[in-house]
Amino acid sequence: MMLRSFLLLTLGFVCVMALLSFTPPIADLSTVKTEAGLVSGTKNAAGDIQIFRGIPFAAPPLEELRWKAPQPVKSWTGVKKCETFGPSPMQGEPKPFSMWSEEFLIPKEPISEDCLYLNVWTGAKSATEKRPVLVWIYGGGFSSGGTAVPIYDGEALAKKGVVFVSINYRVGIFGFFAHPELTKGSVKNASGNYGLMDQIAGLQWVQKNIAAFGGDPKNVTIAGQSAGSMSVNALVASPLAKNLFQKAIAQSGANFSRGSASLQQAEAEGEKIAKALNVASLSELRNKPAEELMKQAQGLRGPIIDGYVLPETIASIFAAGKQNKVALLTGWNENEGLMFGPMKNAADFRKNAEEQYGTQASTFLQLYPATSDSVAAASQLNLSRDMIFGVQNYTWANVQNKQGNANVYVYRFTRKVPATGEYVKYGAFHTGEVPYAYDNLKFVNRPWQPVDHELARVMSSYWVNFITSGNPNGKGLPNWPAYTVQGKQIMLLGDKPVAAPLPDAANLDFIQASMNK
Repeated sequence: MMLRSFLLLTLGFVCVMALLSFTPPIADLSTVKTEAGLVSGTKNAAGDIQIFRGIPFAAPPLEELRWKAPQPVKSWTGVKKCETFGPSPMQGEPKPFSMWSEEFLIPKEPISEDCLYLNVWTGAKSATEKRPVLVWIYGGGFSSGGTAVPIYDGEALAKKGVVFVSINYRVGIFGFFAHPELTKGSVKNASGNYGLMDQIAGLQWVQKNIAAFGGDPKNVTIAGQSAGSMSVNALVASPLAKNLFQKAIAQSGANFSRGSASLQQAEAEGEKIAKALNVASLSELRNKPAEELMKQAQGLRGPIIDGYVLPETIASIFAAGKQNKVALLTGWNENEGLMFGPMKNAADFRKNAEEQYGTQASTFLQLYPATSDSVAAASQLNLSRDMIFGVQNYTWANVQNKQGNANVYVYRFTRKVPATGEYVKYGAFHTGEVPYAYDNLKFVNRPWQPVDHELARVMSSYWVNFITSGNPNGKGLPNWPAYTVQGKQIMLLGDKPVAAPLPDAANLDFIQASMNK
């Protein structure tokens, strides 16, 4: 009896000491359970952000899966290390050009058709936090780009409370190739929009998995720039993306006056490519080396009106109010006109205006003057900006406000990005706003000044506030009024952010009217 009592006392003492010395594990998300299996990542230098790079969200689109809708990823056992970016989508070798230095480009390697990976940055300590989620969609003219571009890093926004997700999608011939045989083999009798379907698959992954990373699947914002912004516009229009997000950020790009190819036009282009490659069957086409396909289809890019992902033109979908109803933050940059041909002198510019606009030529030349060659050169750059970017996002803002579905906030980025050498000649150039909006100036080798860091603080705070609540305003920020067709108040994001009437609304109204004729 005494021995039994002694043993019980000893066991009790051991248990008490064990409890006293036990340190509960620190709650974190170093390992996360996704639908396909466990993933582990890395931490940032400060140790407050968990980073997961290269999480597969769909099966590799290789061989028989080339030019098919993204298929479910195969489950795995154990813990998959997700510490490095997956390959960028198949494209040409990245080389700095024009205004874009290497910080705006993907790494030189790896580049592969096996590219359907996404990345997550989260500061959440548990899966119960329900932080707002941003899903970033890169630009690149639908022919290049990838999530590993340095200025797309998600750490800064994660530090401000956002779960940042970036997703790869197929580009060029691998993302937007249509062909009659592909259409016949599709369950939905459509082909060509594989890149958009990749984005939708990424958003579906977010709905199923992001809560495990501390994100709120009911508070998702999609954001993109250039072709990424056009993608955001297409996703807002697509019935396949319904209920996958609640807010949209569209930076320099939409599809309201662009002539997107019909399925029949895209199929005809696909047949032409197949004929040039001298192939007799779809299986032969799928066996062609990626480099050979890219060489033959250099001009192939962009979403098509396939009757499935996009049932009608985007302009028609919005005009009928059939789009997904979301809050919108949109805008464009002061100096992002892109010239695709030689600059005209003043005389030739005036002559071209008279030929194109007839009785409206005098009005056009008041808006885009050509009193000298230098003035005409500036007008051509402004016209290019307004036609390629400005009128697209301006039209979207107007449609959104007229329909009254949700608030819309409009900006114009006007800060001349500091530079040295050959980059000095560029101002507030296309893509120049991205490092500011996502607080990533540290990734770009430019002679930044205090005003740039302050602008990055203000812009990234606006973006985070909008991602969180659908309203960019917050404590310590200049007031950003909601846009209305009547007032046309926008935010000028420059040396000193300030709200003001859209300065060239008359130009955009003229372009919009001429495009609709």
